[in-house]
Amino acid sequence: MISFWSRLFDLICPRACVVCGRRLSIQEDTICLCCLLDLPRTNCFEDFLDNDVARVFWGRIPIERAASFYYYTPQSEASRMIYQLKYHDHPEIGTTLGRIFARELLPQLFFQGMDAIIPVPLAKKRQRQRGYNQSAAIAQGISEETGLPLITHAIERISFSQSQTTKQRWDRNENVEQAFRLKDAQAVSGRHILLVDDIITTGATLCACAKELLQAPDVQVSVLSIGFTKS
Repeated sequence: MISFWSRLFDLICPRACVVCGRRLSIQEDTICLCCLLDLPRTNCFEDFLDNDVARVFWGRIPIERAASFYYYTPQSEASRMIYQLKYHDHPEIGTTLGRIFARELLPQLFFQGMDAIIPVPLAKKRQRQRGYNQSAAIAQGISEETGLPLITHAIERISFSQSQTTKQRWDRNENVEQAFRLKDAQAVSGRHILLVDDIITTGATLCACAKELLQAPDVQVSVLSIGFTKS
């Protein structure tokens, strides 16, 4: 039930869809129903090991499952969600998208057997500049829907030279090589970890992060992101 106060607040301070800018109804959150239905979904449900996202990691790291919410195209209307999340101080967008995607994946048993969620960490300097980790915001939404605990201390990013955004495939690999360090192997040992990022392009960041996690004994890794840039 939607409370009187929620309706009053929505009347006084109307909210807008992050994609189209249209006023949201009281039942909608962050993105309107029309834009949500129009998202170019990856539809990874049929096979979580053989889809566009999973193929990025074939022959690079062993993964159990892979999925992304929608195909991300820079400068598209749908890209506004990620842009607002990362650069305009709106971590709540990540949390909402994480919840929405998790609700779609739950009936597909994507999370079955998983033990915990790890958001890809930001370098400390980068996180101070932004004020939050956008991947952690997404992971929080997934955790709220699935009940899976978040682990934020097991791995850290020890270097950040430049953004991945404008780099080519091989430059991206070099940019994140040895960028992560496993701090607490015991926290992930013997567990199936879901590694969460905002966008997958070449998979270089997730590969570098997963390789560190896989140094711990008996670790399984799955990957998930909101956006996927199809080459």
